[in-house]
Amino acid sequence: MRLKLNTVLVLLALLAIVSGDAVIAVAQQSGDRTPARQTAPTAAEGGIVRRAALRFLTDSDYPPFNYIDQDGQLAGFNVEMARAICLELAAACDIQARSWSELLQALKRGEVDAVIASHALTPRLLSEFDVSERYYQMPARFAGKIGRTVADVSPSGLDGMKIAVARGTAHEAYLRALFTLSAIHAYDNPELARDAVISGVDDLLFDDGIGLAFWLLGTASRACCEFKGGPFFEPRYFGDGAGIVINRGDPDLKAQLNAAIKRLRETGRQDELVTRSFPLRGN
Repeated sequence: MRLKLNTVLVLLALLAIVSGDAVIAVAQQSGDRTPARQTAPTAAEGGIVRRAALRFLTDSDYPPFNYIDQDGQLAGFNVEMARAICLELAAACDIQARSWSELLQALKRGEVDAVIASHALTPRLLSEFDVSERYYQMPARFAGKIGRTVADVSPSGLDGMKIAVARGTAHEAYLRALFTLSAIHAYDNPELARDAVISGVDDLLFDDGIGLAFWLLGTASRACCEFKGGPFFEPRYFGDGAGIVINRGDPDLKAQLNAAIKRLRETGRQDELVTRSFPLRGN
């Protein structure tokens, strides 16, 4: 059976990943995994020191970007992008997972070469780390109960409405700064925020576009809801897209990652990974 709910909007969100016309913010939590192994740079080629292996770190609890599949293997769009980059650079690939809160600290300690976990390119991140070119982007969206009309999805139009959001995220900060006439209810994780809308405790949910799209089309939403209003793009809060995070002072690695991302985009390989990770049809 074809998925009917908001299929066109999901398609637009997917096109935004490839075209770079949207902005991402992500709120995640995940489980601990084994640290990656140490490797060393290899000989210089064309003035760039190339690595025989690349050590990537991600988390494991943000499907479809990174998660543990039914076979117990690390999977998802970020994982596939890391593998494709390694293949493009003819480098061995070591991809491990840890909890979201540990990723950047492990990178800072030099335990891995790069973190690929949908980090928004916020000023705070850029003050401590370097990043590759953005490899995908997406908007923030509102969702609410099917059948409930919300004529004006704007700060004034949502006057008095109760909005659920994950605590400590860019989405919460955005709401508190701009939607001052609404009642903002922050929850410890996105699942609790979504449950609040399902149960009717809150009127609307505010989160990242693709995460919401998959929730709306999946069983966890109980077919309760739909997108309300259009996408929101605000680099000041959501960052200028998602990039692969690396330590400062490693121009060779950054050049290699950027070259690989560019090549994957030019050859259409990135489009293939998007289609595989974000299917528009299901049973």
